[in-house]
Amino acid sequence: MGIKALLVLADGTVFEGYGFGAEGETTGEVVFNTSMTGYQEILTDPSYKGQIVMMTYTQMGNYGINEEDIESAGGIKAEGFIVREACPFPSNWRSSGSLVEYMERQGIVGIQDIDTRALTRHLRTHGAQMGIISTADQDPLSLLARVRAHPGISSSDLVKEVTVAQPYAWNEGCWKWCSPPHPSLARGEAEPVLKVAVYDFGIKFNILRNLVEAGFGVTVFPAQTPAEAVLETNPDGVLLSNGPGDPETVTYAIEAARKLMGKKPVFGICLGHQILGLALGGRTYKLKFGHHGGNHPVKDLATGRVEITSQNHNYCVDVNSLGGKVALTHVNLYDGTEEGMRHVDLPVFSVQHHPEAGPGPNDSTHLFRRFRELIEGVAV
Repeated sequence: MGIKALLVLADGTVFEGYGFGAEGETTGEVVFNTSMTGYQEILTDPSYKGQIVMMTYTQMGNYGINEEDIESAGGIKAEGFIVREACPFPSNWRSSGSLVEYMERQGIVGIQDIDTRALTRHLRTHGAQMGIISTADQDPLSLLARVRAHPGISSSDLVKEVTVAQPYAWNEGCWKWCSPPHPSLARGEAEPVLKVAVYDFGIKFNILRNLVEAGFGVTVFPAQTPAEAVLETNPDGVLLSNGPGDPETVTYAIEAARKLMGKKPVFGICLGHQILGLALGGRTYKLKFGHHGGNHPVKDLATGRVEITSQNHNYCVDVNSLGGKVALTHVNLYDGTEEGMRHVDLPVFSVQHHPEAGPGPNDSTHLFRRFRELIEGVAV
């Protein structure tokens, strides 16, 4: 099975297993993801920066890795990976290598052959918490001391570690399973009609692809770009992206969002949604173990439709703290937490879940077209 490895949680719980991927040691907040597939997209999602991801489904790596399904530049963003079984011999026509080799090349430490069901139940009972995986140190007490010395992921701004360095244009559309293209693109017109500025707090490529499919010309900006600089480019709308960590640490983004609202239509996704809540004077709170997976039912209160969604977040916006400035638009049917809101006066709306999926179902991709319709309505 390979070299022995230990996973030690901050509450002192120890799991013994075997390492895979790179050898060494890694620390992060341990969360569980209920997706059955999509491990490559999950590992390369910048929202997992600072976290060690554990998959509840038992076999991972069986269809390998390919160059098309990464969700961010630079490869893996998660700090570590926990699985029941990592398949060393993948079989798929798109595969260009194994998960084990991919993690080894990227320097990512993983642990397998542990009871992931027991770990899931532990995290559900006691909450997500810091953990450490090590193939180098087999002493649980020394590992426990190091993980308890870690200040936690809310102690730093993780967005700065994953955002782009310079603005860039994006023009790649979706694969065949994405949302239907806007009619202007379907007719073969050379240029999209509308321009959208995207704040990169840890953007997933599939968000950008879906914006192109909705008929937008897309320009991506670094997270710390002042609102004034974005407004100088005169976009038709602004999207605030997903990203990692505690939204309260991203103070510059909160300030930018305040200045953008009322000047341009704004759409927020995940961390972008939380930033809008804080920019409007509300508060956010941390869930016990978060929502991570591709099978979360969410009710769209505007249509009455229940959509199965992809989710990856530890924080929520307290809509009641916004004093009537917004209306609740989406509700999580697992636990009743809020999943979306719209401003009652301004062209601003946001969702907590991931309409772009990657991985996950495509029930909510229509929200990108809803963003376009919002912009077109404002322009009339």
